[in-house]
Amino acid sequence: MANKIMVVDDDPGVVYTIKNGLESLSSNYEIITAENGKKCLEILANNQIPDLIILDILMPEMSGWETFQKIRERLSGDKLPIIFLTARKDQIAKNAGGFLGEDYIEKPFKLPELKEKIDKILNKNP
Repeated sequence: MANKIMVVDDDPGVVYTIKNGLESLSSNYEIITAENGKKCLEILANNQIPDLIILDILMPEMSGWETFQKIRERLSGDKLPIIFLTARKDQIAKNAGGFLGEDYIEKPFKLPELKEKIDKILNKNP
């Protein structure tokens, strides 16, 4: 059974790259996408709960931090793994991304590195 991964990013190029890249690297992934935090929350509200979320931090309307907080409020009993995706290079973003979520990855990123992080979190061997 494929692992369902939600990619939340306002940049269609990033979403396309992750979706097509991960699906080409492994048939074990089913990628669902959301262009912003609000859409992410709508998908979750419809009980489409993924196995992992890749969440951009810098998005208009609702930041990745705000989206993360709302996910944790709604799914308080579930420990839904989240990898933060960020263009920020500062130590605060790194610390928060690693502390709040399971991991973080900086843009630009390499797909094999992202896949490795996903597999590690989902307790799979690449």
